[in-house]
Amino acid sequence: MEIKSKYQYTYFIHTFLVNQNKYNKYVAKMLKDDRFKIKIFQRESDIELYTYFLPRMRNFLFKTFELNKLRVEKMEELPFETKCAILSEIPCITFEYNLERELQGKTVDEDSIFFQIQKLGVVCFNTGICFLYIKTNIEGSEKFEDVLNFNYKFRDITQEYNNLKKYDDIKLQADYFSDIKEIKDFITEITGPNFDAMKIDLDVERFYTYSYECIDQMAWSRSKEFDNIKEDFLKYIDIYPSSEMRELEENENVKIVSNNKFSKIGISKLGVTAFCSDVDINNYTTFPQIYEKQYLYTYILSLYLKVYLKKMDYDFKTGKNLEKTRKEFIEFTKNIWVQEITSEDFGSLLYHDMRAVLEVEDAFVKVKNKYDILYRELKIEKTEKISVFIAGILVVTLIFNILNWLLNLF
Repeated sequence: MEIKSKYQYTYFIHTFLVNQNKYNKYVAKMLKDDRFKIKIFQRESDIELYTYFLPRMRNFLFKTFELNKLRVEKMEELPFETKCAILSEIPCITFEYNLERELQGKTVDEDSIFFQIQKLGVVCFNTGICFLYIKTNIEGSEKFEDVLNFNYKFRDITQEYNNLKKYDDIKLQADYFSDIKEIKDFITEITGPNFDAMKIDLDVERFYTYSYECIDQMAWSRSKEFDNIKEDFLKYIDIYPSSEMRELEENENVKIVSNNKFSKIGISKLGVTAFCSDVDINNYTTFPQIYEKQYLYTYILSLYLKVYLKKMDYDFKTGKNLEKTRKEFIEFTKNIWVQEITSEDFGSLLYHDMRAVLEVEDAFVKVKNKYDILYRELKIEKTEKISVFIAGILVVTLIFNILNWLLNLF
């Protein structure tokens, strides 16, 4: 049975690192790029984000909520270097790409998948950890199999030795990028060579996939059981093409959660996928917005934790700036790691499962063990230095007393 897609979009998320010592320069580069502008979050237009995240996490992810119109205007009047310095201190900033251009006419080609880029931007943390995101949707097709095939192919476009000919049947419907190669070149331009990411063993040649799919109720409803399309859902979670023939089953590396009878969210190491039926009106009205805003930033935060801990692990291994790394880890633990992000039950469950699948908890324990060893070694070293210092004082005092005794004797 062919599954019809009623509403869908996919965010492809690319991780890259900017050297922390050069982060200020990277911010300056983005500010000078006329294609980008800083996203200033507003309570009125972003009320869902403002109310969803608890104050401490909101202050970490969306510091610009504090900037009213007057403060934004005053910042624009500051010298460029001063503005860069201020923005570089903000924990997290988002640069949005200007996509206001006319669409090309679609070529008639029944064998191709046409897609459009709806949003493009970069989320930067002042630790140098950044995420480039591309929001896409398929044009002119109601086939769910096209969503499967598109996600499967597009997520690998940054692979160094990839054969771009395999993308000949994926057509871009916009004039800001002419083809897949141009998108790939653009990503390289924004992220740079990404050597720091490779140092800590990040996969820089594959996008994380964050996808939303609402299918027609003819395939899933009160009279049509989910089990009939379960295998298609598992392909969707694992980012397989529609032609995948292996018998797929749920495994321990995947979490599946649900907030209503006709929606399921699959969380894997490769990404997060929402799969819904339009039998529930919320699945093509309110839920896509929640998934795109609150849950998307929950996922970005989870990815940030994973990358940050890998970075900490590498810093402890190399032994450079250990005291600085130790202090940063303490601040991270206190201000981010132990903090709840929302008072919403389902959002908290989602955040917990994202962290579990990405093995963030294990990474934290690994880094903490190294921190504990380092702390003990530093403490022992400090104690030894104090002991040597005290012994030195005692020796000097003893010599001084002996000299006094000798002087008094003669």
